[in-house]
Amino acid sequence: MQKMYSETSHSERVNEKLAPKEDTIRFLLDYSKALSVIDYKFLKFEALLN
Repeated sequence: MQKMYSETSHSERVNEKLAPKEDTIRFLLDYSKALSVIDYKFLKFEALLN
């Protein structure tokens, strides 16, 4: 998944200033791995597992 977001496609269409930094990608991937959503009846709990 990291490769999918860190590689740029069609370099002629991508503005280098708008390309995400590697640190940003790593932060988002680590956050998504640690996030756990628990459904209980009609309630939804979000837990950040660090």
